[in-house]
Amino acid sequence: MSVLEIKDLHVNVETDQGAKKILRGVDLTINEGEIHAIMGPNGSGKSTLAYTIAGHPKYHVEGGSILLDGVEVLDMSVDERARAGLFLAMQYPVEIPGVTNTNFLRTAKTAIEGEAPSIRHWIKDVRSAMDALRMDPSFAERNVNEGFSGGEKKRNEILQLELLKPKFAVLDETDSGLDVDALKIVSEGVNRAKANTGLGILLITHYTRILRYIEPDFVHVFVNGRVAEQGGRELADRLEDEGYDRFLSGANVG
Repeated sequence: MSVLEIKDLHVNVETDQGAKKILRGVDLTINEGEIHAIMGPNGSGKSTLAYTIAGHPKYHVEGGSILLDGVEVLDMSVDERARAGLFLAMQYPVEIPGVTNTNFLRTAKTAIEGEAPSIRHWIKDVRSAMDALRMDPSFAERNVNEGFSGGEKKRNEILQLELLKPKFAVLDETDSGLDVDALKIVSEGVNRAKANTGLGILLITHYTRILRYIEPDFVHVFVNGRVAEQGGRELADRLEDEGYDRFLSGANVG
């Protein structure tokens, strides 16, 4: 069984005013097949954790480790992390002019698997996944995210998730900017990917609405760069009712 372990992680980010400490000793273990939701106020470090796992150069690890099946992720390049089985669905997916979705996906799949997938089977898989996400077939030949609406970009991220089949997926506010119908379709895609592969999921969100469709096994509250409390789905419901005041009143947020 695969496992992603985050141990005593400390991370700084470079700003115009110099280095700023964001993560202050994060401990988190995600097993294969588990869904962990991370919630917390703005600036608490949720997205910093996501991008640190993925290897964004803006974030500097000052201490701790991230282990994937016992292997140090922090020693890997960004592409090595992807090949090892890590996936990041970004809050604001980037556009890639000049690269079609079809070419992007097949190139990524080839890099991960070590060999190119059969064209006939690959086209069938892509069409099937796009149909399930209610994406127009024309999106296969459009440039990656270029001219896509916010909801279309999020569906495209989940299309990648379903086709690339990672071991662990970090979903950074995938629900932001989605209407009710799009939220349901995207959530169904995430659940389908988990059912098909047994991947572990780290779901970062501000709101409980996505948790109506993607049922978390664990909920972690981030405050001031560390886990302030953890529990089950009932913790998310409590946050919906009470907000974060009880955490912030005793925290030195900065």
